[in-house]
Amino acid sequence: MKTVDAPATGTDSIPAAGLRETALRLPVRSGKVRLRWLAAAVVVLCAAVVASVCIGSQPSSVAQAWHAVVTPTGTNMDVTILQLRWPRTLTGIAAGICLGVAGTLSQGHTRNAVADPGLLGINQGAALAIVAATAIAGTMLPLTQAVLAFGGALLASVFVFLIGTAARHGSTPITLVLAGAAVTALCTGLVTGIVLLNEAALDTLRFWQVGSIAGRNDILPAIWPFLLAGLVLAAMNIPALNALALGENTARSLGISVLWARCAGIAAITLLAGSAVTMAGPIAFAGLLVPHIARAMVGADYRWLLPASAVTGAALLLLADTAGRVIARPGELSVGVVLAVIGAPFFVFLARRRKLVTV
Repeated sequence: MKTVDAPATGTDSIPAAGLRETALRLPVRSGKVRLRWLAAAVVVLCAAVVASVCIGSQPSSVAQAWHAVVTPTGTNMDVTILQLRWPRTLTGIAAGICLGVAGTLSQGHTRNAVADPGLLGINQGAALAIVAATAIAGTMLPLTQAVLAFGGALLASVFVFLIGTAARHGSTPITLVLAGAAVTALCTGLVTGIVLLNEAALDTLRFWQVGSIAGRNDILPAIWPFLLAGLVLAAMNIPALNALALGENTARSLGISVLWARCAGIAAITLLAGSAVTMAGPIAFAGLLVPHIARAMVGADYRWLLPASAVTGAALLLLADTAGRVIARPGELSVGVVLAVIGAPFFVFLARRRKLVTV
């Protein structure tokens, strides 16, 4: 397949450390090829949904799953599918979409091929809110923890944006990265201090940090407006992202307001990643790995890349969750553990094969 060089960014881009040797050649994708890859990803997602609903400690057939959803009769299997597996599957789809799109936006706005939504301090902000509230009020219900996690994630990202835009030259990729690192370090230090002084906070943090979509049935109905708002902002950000890929000066010459584009992008990342953390806890590697898989399928055009990231993220999270149920049957491994075990070697493989691209 023919290849072309990625758009040069000149002095506008801030290359990430260690990415100077990264490959800069991207495959040329026609509209038909992109559509085929996107359709293939949708097929994989559908298969992942079926597997998620049918596989568990007590397996069920596709016919049983269909019967439970369409014409339930109250059998044990119907109850298991409707009250446990189906809500878990929907939560996995929603969290995967959030992580995939947020990861793509993070890499696009920071111009860093190894960026993920945690770069804005969202995970540690959520953790700080949970342990601080536990230390003050004691053990809380899961839904209360979810509300606190979302609030902490929002506050952390707001602080990152305020610090990043307070720089002399305004908001740039490097100032956002440094602000995110500073806020993350601050939150991590506060979390460590609280859990050392409060045993209940330590127990809560250990349970929450595993990262799982099991038992989160009540959270998705409460969080979907924020998820939808994040997706709308992400879609509105697509023209600006394609222009920013050519460099900030070029984007300005095309009539793009870089400041407003970054504001919209960070708001979308905050809403999506905050929703994902609220629903499933901190899940490593999903927001980092999914954009690279999607980019390999459909190229660097964000009109295709964001939808591909959403579908790929949902499929990856469901497959990892289902694999965790199969590997440790009759128990299960959390999706965060499975993705860490699978994602780390695969990402190293991508880096060694020079499949990463500048964004």
